[in-house]
Amino acid sequence: MDCERDGTTSQGAGLWWQSRPFLLLCVLASAIPLVWPVVPPLGDMGDHLASYRILAEAGQGPLARYYAVHWAAVGNLGVEAIVLALHHAFAMGVEPAGKLVVTAIPPLTVAGVIALARAAHGRMPASTILAFPLAYGPAFQMGFVNFCLAQGLLFLAMALWLRMARTDGAAGRLILFALLAPLLWLVHALGWALLVAYVFGMEAGRLVEQGRRWPAAVLRAGAAVAPMALPALWMIRSGGDQVAGETGRWFLWYKLRWIMTLFQERWMAWDLAAVIGLSFFAYVVVRSRALSIRPVLGVPAAVGFLVFFVLPYLFRGGAYLDMRMLAPAVMLALLSVQVSTERMGRGLAIVATIFFVARLAGTTIAFAELAQGQDREWRAIAALPPGGTVLVLTNVSAESRWDAPRLTHIGGVAVVRMGVFTNGQWTVPGQHLIQPRLPGAGRFDRDPSSLVFPPDSGGGPTDFEDAIRDFDRCTFDAVWTIGFPDGRARSPDLTPVWAQGKSAVYRVRRGRCLSDAPSIR
Repeated sequence: MDCERDGTTSQGAGLWWQSRPFLLLCVLASAIPLVWPVVPPLGDMGDHLASYRILAEAGQGPLARYYAVHWAAVGNLGVEAIVLALHHAFAMGVEPAGKLVVTAIPPLTVAGVIALARAAHGRMPASTILAFPLAYGPAFQMGFVNFCLAQGLLFLAMALWLRMARTDGAAGRLILFALLAPLLWLVHALGWALLVAYVFGMEAGRLVEQGRRWPAAVLRAGAAVAPMALPALWMIRSGGDQVAGETGRWFLWYKLRWIMTLFQERWMAWDLAAVIGLSFFAYVVVRSRALSIRPVLGVPAAVGFLVFFVLPYLFRGGAYLDMRMLAPAVMLALLSVQVSTERMGRGLAIVATIFFVARLAGTTIAFAELAQGQDREWRAIAALPPGGTVLVLTNVSAESRWDAPRLTHIGGVAVVRMGVFTNGQWTVPGQHLIQPRLPGAGRFDRDPSSLVFPPDSGGGPTDFEDAIRDFDRCTFDAVWTIGFPDGRARSPDLTPVWAQGKSAVYRVRRGRCLSDAPSIR
């Protein structure tokens, strides 16, 4: 590495953006948007919290009569494991424990980005600051918390690999990462897959920087990551059909959409301006002689973009697969940039810091507004029967807007606070541990039966009128409609007990079972 670049000379040792106080401040500041909301206002967070309570009470609590837990080693347990540890070791409620862990994910990601940049460059390039806002990238906004936790750990693991490559023998590094790979797989399987792909690219780039030819570098890098394949052997041993579900949708439209929504939070013009800003910076990197790309991080970034374009939207029941790949690839690309002059480094550091602070302020305001909107809907929880069974029907038409209110999975909070059954739990085999045990619920016992899509969208299996007509009156105690006006659930055996705005709760008059449910008028 050229130590004259990006302020790594002795004269540049005191650069403010490379100082420990500044970097520590950036790590801590990245948690600010999540401090005020009681529940992180992320798309899937409500039903994640529900799953934490169900797992915490597995086989012994009141929820055990509604949900069965089948413990297994699956690649989707990161936040669950930590929340359960906090709950059992410190008697912490699952709701505050869930918030604590999720609040730690952006700082962990920023810390991982800093560690990787320092490991690759010797000191942190100013362009690294541009990557900090992507700790709140689309996967985090949607509430894919296990993947985001794995992403933060991934960057730390990559930094460790580079440091060990300089100071330790190859054998110790291979053994350690053979042990770390299964642990990252347990956090989230995609995190493990990215570890293999990114370390392969990073090792190949590192060897090329040392003077190796590309064919030899690729072969050596492939051999280096081979011991990390242990989770793949476990998945093969467990059976190829363990993870079930639809695979497909390789449409270019999805790729363009994910690029445009890289910073989507609340205000379209503001969020698109961030995408345009990074695009302009990419153009400057290509055109400027003062900026260049380090192969050690540029190669894994290229691998990440290739994976993004190759993967489908759906894979074995898991959605948004390709979208999750974009933000970490962009972060690696930003980390790979190095500056040849200290003057340009200072200017870039100022612009990048302004960008980070502005995005952080916007995220804080957006999360405050989203949390207020979700809190208004949660007032319905007081009207639900404690410990009862609740059919949740959520209108998702508003979720297609740029400023989506994120109400899709808020019903899960009722499971945490009232111990009720709701029909919003994910039950994909091989990805989740929970299975509903409410036979009378029929098709209304799990996700996505709680989601009502517009009739012409073709997006979901649940029609509002059909659901009100067909659900078993001997199974459910109440119906909670979210995003629909009061009175939309028209049936003589449903009694409105609470309504506010576009949400309502109806009590079910028992005594009529599915076979003699009244017709809608």
